[in-house]
Amino acid sequence: MSAKQNLQQVLDETFQGLEQNRLSFKANLTLEEVGRVSQLGQGVARVSGLQGVRSEELLRFASGGYGLAFDLTEDDIGVILLDAAQTGAGDLVQRTKRVLDIEVTEQVLGRIIDALGRPLDEAGPIEGKRLPIEQAAPEIIQRAPVTEPLQTGIKIIDALVPIGKGQRELILGDRQTGKTSLVVDTIINQKQTGVICIYCAIGQRRAAVAKVISDLQEHGAMDYTVVLLANGEDPPGLIYIAPYAATSIAEFFMHLGRDVLIIYDDLTQHARAYRELSLLLRRPPGREAFPGDIFYLHSRLLERATHLNEAMGGGSLTAIPIIETEAQNLSAYIPTNLISITDGQLYLSPQLFYKGVLPAIDIGLSVSRVGGKAQRRAYRELAGPLRLAYAQFEELEAFARFGTRLDETTQQTLTRGRCIREILKQAPYNPLKVSEQITLLLAVNEGLFDDLPYAMLTQLEGEIRRRLKEEKLEAEEHIEQNQSLTVSDKEALLGLVKGVIAARHQGEGHG
Repeated sequence: MSAKQNLQQVLDETFQGLEQNRLSFKANLTLEEVGRVSQLGQGVARVSGLQGVRSEELLRFASGGYGLAFDLTEDDIGVILLDAAQTGAGDLVQRTKRVLDIEVTEQVLGRIIDALGRPLDEAGPIEGKRLPIEQAAPEIIQRAPVTEPLQTGIKIIDALVPIGKGQRELILGDRQTGKTSLVVDTIINQKQTGVICIYCAIGQRRAAVAKVISDLQEHGAMDYTVVLLANGEDPPGLIYIAPYAATSIAEFFMHLGRDVLIIYDDLTQHARAYRELSLLLRRPPGREAFPGDIFYLHSRLLERATHLNEAMGGGSLTAIPIIETEAQNLSAYIPTNLISITDGQLYLSPQLFYKGVLPAIDIGLSVSRVGGKAQRRAYRELAGPLRLAYAQFEELEAFARFGTRLDETTQQTLTRGRCIREILKQAPYNPLKVSEQITLLLAVNEGLFDDLPYAMLTQLEGEIRRRLKEEKLEAEEHIEQNQSLTVSDKEALLGLVKGVIAARHQGEGHG
């Protein structure tokens, strides 16, 4: 074979090898839509180049941080930044093609997490399935009536402004009037009831949240509680998504057939964070500089609270949002919005707080639109006369201050009203069982405390509770089983109270 033929053979083999490589070659290429940060602000950014992005899609920045596509225009996208990662103008931005979601699992109980589901308690990672933070509220046909009470352990609420499982009850009042204390007591009272609690701290100081967590741990309530924290130092984007993320965790347990209580503390800070983001993204402001969709912001959140029917598992989600009023102005924009969304409200009065009437709930301005339908029968029998007597007392008390001479009936009304006020007072971290509350309310309705010094009532309450634990009356079982109080039940409970009062008088006589 000549050199020319050898060269030709080598060329042919080479070309055959190249052809086989060409035919077997598969390009491992992925097409990604990439944009750039065109403008950066405090907690927001504008991104250009992402033409196919969807509303509320999660975006990833080259710095490692994340953002939420919020404001879609023809030219660019307004993005809410979700962490404090160092993002700069000109940085690349990638689509994730998924909405913002959060890890949900049974492992989250007893944990402290942020609005993205990241642990803050150094107790290890949380692994589970992921749910979008924004979900449609259950349809009307999937819901059941609110008929089962959620006992708070607070006498004035359980008796006069009852809360049902699946209800939305607003707590509002000025700063430092005991709003958070009410919900902490409610969480503590859910011990051994099977109710899962979620405390969502929105824009709060770290020290204040640390105090709440410490109180829950001290009373053994963290075992069935999740704390989701977006403190005041976090970016406004995290504060904005916090209540939605917490509600997704609550819905996970609700769809498992569990009863869940969620606390939003507080939605005033949430509305302010949303206003800040909207103004930075140049959305048109309306009343008090809030954007026009501020009502939808909270209505789509609170509509997710409900009681599901048996076909859907029978779980419930009870929402207790908290908002802060300024100078007792209940007619301000955010309070009126939330009052119209919720199923009732508990108003905490600064005047009552400064007088030492705690909890400082103003019965005249507080209401539960579910009312007696979500209340045990024993309460319903006592609540009507109790509320009427207390309302009459509040009306007469103003006139009594002028030193006017009063007839005997009016004096009796004032005496009974003051007894009711004293009995309804309650120290923090001291929730009462249903039977204990019913016994005290029955006794005050029957006038057993009318002739006693008010200073003695607190001590009597402690002794009555101790005697109830010792004697275990049959009437207590009837109350727990949601039965009406029989004549013998009332006689047994009143007899116990009379015995305690007699023992106290006898002790004082020997003294």
